[in-house]
Amino acid sequence: MDWWESLGMAMAMVLVLEGLLPLLAPRQWRQMFTQLLQLKDGQLRFCGLLCIAAGVISLALL
Repeated sequence: MDWWESLGMAMAMVLVLEGLLPLLAPRQWRQMFTQLLQLKDGQLRFCGLLCIAAGVISLALL
């Protein structure tokens, strides 16, 4: 399996996981999305940074 195939599979898995919450709990997903819209730019950037750091650490452990 080459690098591009692995990247494609990872992106597909992200889409599957991202779609689970709206499929299974649309009301809660909408409430969460509304709360995210109320965050300031700095807060969203910090959340993004935490997600990136968690992903990099997870990849390093694999």
